[in-house]
Amino acid sequence: MSRSIGLAHIIRHDDGTSSGVWGIYTLQSAFQPIFAFREGKLSVAAFEGLIRPFRDGEPQSPMSFFSTCPAADRLHIEALTRTLHLLNAGACLPQEASIFVNFDPSVFTERAVADNALREMRLVLHEAGIDPGRVVCEVTEQRPASQETLHGFVAALKGNGFRIAVDDYGADDSDINRIKELKPDIVKFDAHWITQLMESGAGFALLTSMVKSFEAQGIRTVFEGIEEGWQLELAEKSGASMVQGFVLARPELAPTSFRVFGEDGPSPAADSASSVPAAAPHTARAAKAFGRRGTR
Repeated sequence: MSRSIGLAHIIRHDDGTSSGVWGIYTLQSAFQPIFAFREGKLSVAAFEGLIRPFRDGEPQSPMSFFSTCPAADRLHIEALTRTLHLLNAGACLPQEASIFVNFDPSVFTERAVADNALREMRLVLHEAGIDPGRVVCEVTEQRPASQETLHGFVAALKGNGFRIAVDDYGADDSDINRIKELKPDIVKFDAHWITQLMESGAGFALLTSMVKSFEAQGIRTVFEGIEEGWQLELAEKSGASMVQGFVLARPELAPTSFRVFGEDGPSPAADSASSVPAAAPHTARAAKAFGRRGTR
């Protein structure tokens, strides 16, 4: 099998982690934990891979990096960022945790492109020692050139053991159609939208109803952008499966301290949202263990 585009731009380090190189930029992985509600506790269930670009050793915003990349290079950069996250996940994350990686549907212009991306994923996972069942392929909101190509690619991902997440769900007609068409395993709710709904009784009732509807279909839910204790409490009351946000842990550059959560049985858990005020010492301890490196 030929060497993948992503692996061709990878630099290996003595600590087992990797960085990427694209033009004048050095790329690093940051990981943010995603927590699950389990028996009144919060425990680490997954991590989302986030790209962190550097230029001449100085951090740059991901948005500014991607805005400088020509459209013709986007497919290769997408492959590189996924490769980087998977290699670093294999090197420094708990072995039982799921890993969320992003896919931009707009780069899959034809079936051959999607098939090649799938071959590269298998090659990288073999090198990283990661089972496909741990990988959640997060489909972002951009529209592909062909819906048929996207649906075929998603079906191929599922057929190879990957799970699918729809990102930035906000209950618009287009979002509802994405759920019907892609039949994902996980739905990640848009952070701004859920915050708005949480601010009124009627909005929270709607949010709870949608969570219950997804759960009844076997679709797990993630609330993103949880930054306040009251949001965490309402997320638990709504029945959401998982939560992600600064109130729990910020992204941390690889190599991370997150592996300690998988060394001695169950992951150390913060107390449930319903007892956030009383759990301040535990929350502080978890925050210290997770570290505060990196930004969104």
